[in-house]
Amino acid sequence: PCMSNIDQALGEYGMAHFSEKGKVRGKDYCIFFNSQWARLPQDLKKASRIQTFDLTASVLCSPSEVPDGGFPNRIPMVLRGNCTFYEKVRLAQINGARGILIVSKDKPLQLETRLSTRRLTFRSLFICLRLQTFGEGREVAMYAPNEPALDYNMVIIFLMAVGTVAIGGYWAGSRDIKKRYMKHKRDDSAEKQDEETVDVTPIMICVFVVMCCTMLVLLYYFYDHLVYVIIGTFCLASSVSLHSCLWPFVRRIPFGACRIPENNLPYCHKRPQVRMLLLSLFCIGVSATWCVFRNEDQWAWVLQDALGIAFCLYMLKTIRLPTFKACTLLLVVLFVYDVFFVFITPFFTKSGESIMVEVAAGPTNSSTHEKLPMVLKVPRLNSSPLALCDRPFSLLGFGDILVPGLLVAYCHRFDILMQSSRIYFVACTIGYGIGLLITFVALALMEMGQPALLYLVPCTLLTSLAVALWRKELPLFWTGSGFVVNTSLI
Repeated sequence: PCMSNIDQALGEYGMAHFSEKGKVRGKDYCIFFNSQWARLPQDLKKASRIQTFDLTASVLCSPSEVPDGGFPNRIPMVLRGNCTFYEKVRLAQINGARGILIVSKDKPLQLETRLSTRRLTFRSLFICLRLQTFGEGREVAMYAPNEPALDYNMVIIFLMAVGTVAIGGYWAGSRDIKKRYMKHKRDDSAEKQDEETVDVTPIMICVFVVMCCTMLVLLYYFYDHLVYVIIGTFCLASSVSLHSCLWPFVRRIPFGACRIPENNLPYCHKRPQVRMLLLSLFCIGVSATWCVFRNEDQWAWVLQDALGIAFCLYMLKTIRLPTFKACTLLLVVLFVYDVFFVFITPFFTKSGESIMVEVAAGPTNSSTHEKLPMVLKVPRLNSSPLALCDRPFSLLGFGDILVPGLLVAYCHRFDILMQSSRIYFVACTIGYGIGLLITFVALALMEMGQPALLYLVPCTLLTSLAVALWRKELPLFWTGSGFVVNTSLI
């Protein structure tokens, strides 16, 4: 799925601007609030300045913690814990407060909806995240600036996705044709292994889709246990993929071609080249670095995207769809799969949330707070003050790259076979780019996670089909005639 800034908690982010009394300049902190209880202006200049009362040494759960004189026309700041939000709000209200700021290190899963059913004359409850204590004499002004539905990070995701599909499809087609014309050549075992491909059959497609459905449902119910299995698998697969993608460039380096001495070490007894061994250590190091620092939102996403792109390129040049019929079957079945788990499953879940979106973004009730790594992710790049609150990411799943990418790779192989100046390849790649743009527009208009294959599959399949009809090559394109026969001789 394609998602942006998914926040499933019952509440919104805002800003609390603290300043000295009578002064404009100050410091902003993040707050979490429910807009049904408190309506905040979008501009700081329109926000009312209210004097605060620093009670952060207390949790305000009993009348004995209320200072003499109460909080007349002030906003007390208290610590979170020991009692419900309702009890804190009630004590603040009966002692003259205009609102209450509850200081917390973490955002609550949801603000208590019971507050709206109790007899309270104000519901100005704000959860202030990572606030420092200031002492007396400070004023606070609270506001909630709007964020645009689309962000510049969509451009980066678009370039990464289209670039991966184009490079992977071109590489897969060129590599496959080179293999056909050099089948008489016998190279060393490492290069032969690098040239292995897997032809996808209809039975394999059905088994794959059943496995995807099963794994997604298992992740939904047992996320905290299986997420570490997925992370470990990603580390292993991405390091192998990165090695496969970099080796064609590394082996052009004129030094390091000598082999290591004879030994009995695992994986080294075949005496690999020094440059291959160094590349393997580098790829393992990159993958291990990401694994250790994967939750560092400031920069770990760069490593995840690099490893993810390498994984997608490796899969595109390893998995081969031999006919357009196989391409159509795979894309249509996964099209239904994506739509079902995004739009239909909310009718069956207790929370009313999509299974696909819940798993991709990480369940809100997860005790591990881990995220699945099988996505390209880029943080929002706008300069909104709300960047202090969170570092929301826009996501694009690997499946939204790999599934259409396999069709692009088939189109390139067919272009070379028919000597058609890569018209199928270019047209299908452009169709993928158009489908991705439509996905982003739908994301902005509907403001919810989108099944990207809903837009990518029609754009790529119909574009390829239209080119085949225009060139009157549909029978050859559908069955891969000539290509299947020739590749079977390898």
